[in-house]
Amino acid sequence: MLALTFSTGVADAVGYLGLDKVFTGNMTGNVVILGMAIAGADDLPVVGPLIALFTFMVGAAIGGRVLRRVKSGWTTESTMLFGTVGVVMAALAIVLFAVGGTPPAPFDLMVTGLLAAVMGLQAAVARHIAVKDVTTVVVTSTITGFAADSRFGGGKNQPWFRRLAAIVLILAGAGVGALLLMVHIGWGIALTAIITLTVTAIGHAAGRPHHAPQV
Repeated sequence: MLALTFSTGVADAVGYLGLDKVFTGNMTGNVVILGMAIAGADDLPVVGPLIALFTFMVGAAIGGRVLRRVKSGWTTESTMLFGTVGVVMAALAIVLFAVGGTPPAPFDLMVTGLLAAVMGLQAAVARHIAVKDVTTVVVTSTITGFAADSRFGGGKNQPWFRRLAAIVLILAGAGVGALLLMVHIGWGIALTAIITLTVTAIGHAAGRPHHAPQV
């Protein structure tokens, strides 16, 4: 899950810097951008965030429906859905390399929509696997818990390593994504595909998944 948090940072950097200021994983950012754009702020997109919000919810809804009657934890359904995310990412990377860079409008919005959809699917699966403080797509609640449960906040025995790792990894992912954009927009998406498919393979092998009994 921490590796997927890193890949989210990469994907969001690609979306925001390479696809006209649109987040593909962090929907809070899109809601804020959309609000400012509607209020008339200059140079902020409206269509892109709307598409990302809609397709993210579609992806999350699909994940929720598939996993609705399955107990929490890694199952073959998790492997299937994470594998789908990785394959779609890989296909998008191939397309971006084939067209030589960022596709022209309106095809760039199609890329944004597909990226947001698979990130929504990833978020739904991560939510179902339920690793505490690691949603893979946002770290605001993790930062809150890290601070509120710190010694300064009067807490103790918090899972500080996992929380700090999630924060650092999404930060590092965004930095790597920005650097890869200097080479080619496809490299960031390719990296997220590699990470996702690797996590899928490791999770499937280590988690000994099965068709979990319905609840």
